[in-house]
Amino acid sequence: MIPPFDLKRQYAALKPELDSAIAGVLERGTFILGEEVVAFESEFAAYCGVSDAVGVGSGTEALHLALRACDIGPGDEVITVAHTAVATAAAIEIAGARPIFVDIDPQRWTLDPSQLEAAITPRTRAIIPVHLYGCAAELAPILDVARRHQLRVIEDCAQAHGARYHGHRVGRWGDLATFSFYPTKNLGAYGDGGAITTNDPELAERLRLLRQYGWAERYVSTLKGFNSRLDEMQAAILRVKLRHLDAWNARRRSLARTYGTLLRDAGLQLPLDPEEGAHVYHLYVIRTTRREALRAYLRENGIGTLIHYPIPIYLQPAYTDAGYGPGALPETEAAAAQVLSLPLYPELHEDEVKAVCDAITAFQHHA
Repeated sequence: MIPPFDLKRQYAALKPELDSAIAGVLERGTFILGEEVVAFESEFAAYCGVSDAVGVGSGTEALHLALRACDIGPGDEVITVAHTAVATAAAIEIAGARPIFVDIDPQRWTLDPSQLEAAITPRTRAIIPVHLYGCAAELAPILDVARRHQLRVIEDCAQAHGARYHGHRVGRWGDLATFSFYPTKNLGAYGDGGAITTNDPELAERLRLLRQYGWAERYVSTLKGFNSRLDEMQAAILRVKLRHLDAWNARRRSLARTYGTLLRDAGLQLPLDPEEGAHVYHLYVIRTTRREALRAYLRENGIGTLIHYPIPIYLQPAYTDAGYGPGALPETEAAAAQVLSLPLYPELHEDEVKAVCDAITAFQHHA
């Protein structure tokens, strides 16, 4: 069986480092906002090229707190995409704001900047471009629109740790940027975790208050905050993994090149690797009009796949009140009907990639 991801392989490769880091936390006996969190925040900020990183409880909470730090709430609108994890929209609604969805670029599969201006209303306060599957969104025109309309930009980097845009890593382009450390991410914890990065010291200080009850000092709330803290154990694990992130991303790119070479003539739409960016292939996603048949065939041949994401957010039962119906965003709906995520993780072997490609080629020839 070739699974879509295999975290046990990663743990086996890092076992001595990870076990030592975990033991250190247990021996010190501090588990919330201690020295590991402080160190990780400093190291991750340096990695992203920003002044501050604030560790929080999850990627969803990172988005929620980023919106709150910008005073975005009830009555406000936030523009984003519907071809993403539902967490993006959920965070907007948790903040009390309303998500406004625009369509995606048919090649890049991220927010289409040409659709952006038409979605802006007097209530618009922010734009959340999602760096999907490891590919940076087309940020330059998005930032240009945001500046002209005085809107905040919050990058959703949950799938793009280490990805670049015009030579610089994502996470430093917007007013704020949010990351998830869900275990399967390019940089993943062994539980939930997230972070927000920024070059604005006032926003960073506000985020540190918001993540822990608004405390400037213990038990004294200077503003109404929340409980969303990255814990010491996860920070220690992330510090170990951060040292390997660039090598893992390089490996992901190498495996993606192998996929691209072997599937070049397979009659599929393959992921775009933009010239101005560096895709880090959190997922290797193809598009095919025969997705369900191909997925079943791969399953029969011992190959696991996933779908990211099968239903646009506005067509999901909980979000039918968003005001969009079928056909509202045609590129989004086409992608949802066709995308298929193939196995890809740093510990995947070249011969496993070849086996996946051989199975796809056999399916295409015999279908």
